[in-house]
Amino acid sequence: MKRYTVILVDDEEEVRQAIINKLDWEAIGFRVIGDADNGEDALELAERLRPDVVMTDIKMPFMDGLTFSNKLKQIYKDIKIIVFSGFDEFEYAQEAIKLEVEEYILKPINAAELKSVFTRIKEKLDNEINQKRDIDQLRKYYLESLPVMKEQFLIGLLEGRLSKQRIVEFMNSYELNLNYPHYMTGIVNIDKSSEKIKADFLETTGFITVSLKQIVDENLSSCCEFYSCIYLESVVVIALLTDLKQSNDFIHIMDQICKSAFRILENNTSAGIGFICSDLMDLSRSYKSAKNAIDYRILFEPNQVIYIQDVEAQVNDGNIWDSSYTENILREIKLGEVEHLEKAIQDLISYIKKTAISFQVFQISLMEMITEIYKLGRAYQIDMDKVFGLDFNFKDKIYQFKSSEALKQWLLDICMKVRGNIRRERIDSAKLLIEKAVEYIDEYYQNSELSVETLCNYLNVSATYFSTLFKREMGMSFVNYLTKVRLDKALQLLNTTDEKTYNISTMVGYMEPNYFSYVFKKEYGVSPSNYRKNHFAK
Repeated sequence: MKRYTVILVDDEEEVRQAIINKLDWEAIGFRVIGDADNGEDALELAERLRPDVVMTDIKMPFMDGLTFSNKLKQIYKDIKIIVFSGFDEFEYAQEAIKLEVEEYILKPINAAELKSVFTRIKEKLDNEINQKRDIDQLRKYYLESLPVMKEQFLIGLLEGRLSKQRIVEFMNSYELNLNYPHYMTGIVNIDKSSEKIKADFLETTGFITVSLKQIVDENLSSCCEFYSCIYLESVVVIALLTDLKQSNDFIHIMDQICKSAFRILENNTSAGIGFICSDLMDLSRSYKSAKNAIDYRILFEPNQVIYIQDVEAQVNDGNIWDSSYTENILREIKLGEVEHLEKAIQDLISYIKKTAISFQVFQISLMEMITEIYKLGRAYQIDMDKVFGLDFNFKDKIYQFKSSEALKQWLLDICMKVRGNIRRERIDSAKLLIEKAVEYIDEYYQNSELSVETLCNYLNVSATYFSTLFKREMGMSFVNYLTKVRLDKALQLLNTTDEKTYNISTMVGYMEPNYFSYVFKKEYGVSPSNYRKNHFAK
């Protein structure tokens, strides 16, 4: 039997423990996985544990039960919430209904009522899960989603994001036949900067591209087997060729498509055709060369096909510096471990050795990479003169390398310096943020409305990020720290003034003297008034 998880929220520990002891939770299909004494801690707990059910009191410090329930519902729409209260007031019940809570229970809660509530909720949870698992519903959803999933697969194939094994798995799963001797890719693009389309239904970019795809599909069907999809506001085509002769037919039909699209849509249309390939794993290279081909359209008359082999010499792909190596190095500088950064640099060196690129391309590409590293450092306000050295001259430096190993060591040294500075900057920023938070708390602890949201609005950071950072730096949560500050101030006032305890309560941010007394006693084991008596008796 599936057991659902429960979190209990009440500012009185005795109440929480009493509820836990009322039921044989395992027997009715539940288990209690956590509890909290206020709404703010409960929200953090719920985000971390993701319970199925939350049972919360209404009256609590820092964040009341209804506010907590509202925030919880915004994050997890399907979570079940039970609200219990000692107040039989219509407006509470009405607000609970608006929040779509499952039950509104009045204290005191008896075991039979509680068991009945959780039995109903378990039945509802079971039904929801069974409905989601219903095979017919899943099959229907799968079939409706299949066209989109096929397009995502084709895009992943074109972008080179899939391994050979995954390609085979997707082909079998989606019943796609891509086992052909040869492949070509094409990209058909409309110049939307000079739209002349008159029909109202074509006045948006989406409709224009859909119409273009329809023209592509109608014309290519007589030429060869193919798959097409819309990607980045262009129509992308994978042509499946049985022999090399079909490549000329494909190029010719794509040229006709450009002219047909211009006639129908009254917009200039261009098509880029990539290199022919015989392996699905090389399809991403063909797609990349098709994108390069279509970039040449500004040099040609509009409404025609551009075949990469016609506009460029037979380029060896090895003569192109793959920008992904630069992107990997930048990512590891910002976020990675030292060993990952070392590997990224080693991968680049291995790539340079393997591809044997020309020295000119090597110079330009390496300069571009160093520029990106320099820009990254400046973005973090790092003094890059200390990283590269004063009067750094790239052209002089590049001739100083006697081996790829020397280049690797220099690159690693530069990247490690930037990486270290970024981490120090982040640590300093975090400490400064917490210092500001502590100063703010010390200044406004008397405000009963002070909350983590108020503080985060002042600091201009998210509550989740701040809570994690605050707990890491201070060793306790915001709520616990605020309570400590308030109680420390209360002790000082009790020891040094004759103020009434209810005045002291207000002076340290507690509007309800009874709750102040409860919190004080919970911390020190004695009420404020008795503490003062004992203190002065000594």
